[in-house]
Amino acid sequence: MAQENAAPSDAGTLQDIVSAVSRGAPEFRACPHPAYAALREQAPVCPLTPPHGVETYLITRYDDARDALSDPRFSKNMRGAIDTYHAVYGSFFDALDDNVLFSDPPRHTRLRRSLRGAFTPRRVEEMRPRITEIAEHLLRQCGQDNEVDLMPSFAFPLPIAVLCELMGIPPADRPEILRQFAVVTRSRFDPSKSAELRVAEEWLQNRLGQLIADTRAHPCDSFLSDLIRAEEALDDADLISSLWVIFFAGHKTTAFQIGNSVLHLLQRPEQLERLRSDPALIPGAVEEIVRFEGSVETSTFRYATEDVELRGTVIPEGSLVQIAIASANRDPGKFDSPDVLDVTREGIQGTHLGFGHGTHYCLGAPLARLELEVALSCLLREFPQMRLADPRAGEAAWLRGPVAAFRGLERLPLVLDPSRPAGNPPPVPGAPALASVTPRT
Repeated sequence: MAQENAAPSDAGTLQDIVSAVSRGAPEFRACPHPAYAALREQAPVCPLTPPHGVETYLITRYDDARDALSDPRFSKNMRGAIDTYHAVYGSFFDALDDNVLFSDPPRHTRLRRSLRGAFTPRRVEEMRPRITEIAEHLLRQCGQDNEVDLMPSFAFPLPIAVLCELMGIPPADRPEILRQFAVVTRSRFDPSKSAELRVAEEWLQNRLGQLIADTRAHPCDSFLSDLIRAEEALDDADLISSLWVIFFAGHKTTAFQIGNSVLHLLQRPEQLERLRSDPALIPGAVEEIVRFEGSVETSTFRYATEDVELRGTVIPEGSLVQIAIASANRDPGKFDSPDVLDVTREGIQGTHLGFGHGTHYCLGAPLARLELEVALSCLLREFPQMRLADPRAGEAAWLRGPVAAFRGLERLPLVLDPSRPAGNPPPVPGAPALASVTPRT
């Protein structure tokens, strides 16, 4: 397959493309790559007119995106542009969002230094056996039904369980915490759900505060205990906002990336067969798939602290800046045949921007890589003949909406074993529910 999702010759006029990107048109959200390819060529620093009404500039070329991700003139300090922040993200519970993700040095440096101990390569690698155990348990449950939707049955539960154990959240508390996070996820950009959103965020702030107090009173072997005991301890407000952002960002990005990975591999049997025949290729394949179809489509909130000229376009002070990670990672000026997925592609790690760049490079990247590697390894081992239940799944199930923050699937129905006769096998004896799996120490 020479080209995949490349820009067609009938991508439309530049005005049509900018309009579709600005409003998150369904055809753009279903497949944004043709529009991004056209913008890289015609308007690499492009003014948009998004629904939130804040003047916004979209950066689409690799070199510009990489530079912008570490340019101090593009600030992430929520406090410095609170009106802009509220226009984009809503006006509730700034305390939760006032975290490492939305801060600049020196505050960002202090918060990141305190948090990074949880995600060192050594500590993450120590989690491999437990992550594998969780993945295998979930897949045993999946196997009871030959046709499953991978997103709710595996892609989301895996990173959620890992993060709960990392933080020391008791199994009995997990279902309600997850329910409240789900409320926030579906309500954050819907003004009609503002009351529901406020209640959920209040509940989460109070419950995370209680978790911190309980952990302080009864230390355990968890990231949160280490954070509380750290020499440069964070106050409760920073602890709450840090747990919030790790959980909110960490589970969605990994879950959507699992779905993206499985979909694209199943649509390309020759690539999937390479991984089946040589599992040692999986770590490199993870990097390539993150480049090809990452779960983070555009970077998070940034704004210009002064007028910035880029490629002849002036980004005015106070404007919102969006960095199209999905576009940069398919820039032919950086990657050969960027619209082709090649699991044997070399030199990708440290080059693609799927985990960001600069001071805000993803803290959880080592954990995400490990979860993706374990997820693909276990899936290919347990269900080597799995296939899409609907070959058109990738055409209809992509996330929709005006905000292109995440790139992922709403659903991914699979047939796990095409040779299995119709009907479901009996339940696996003694298989516990995920919430009852006891954390390992």
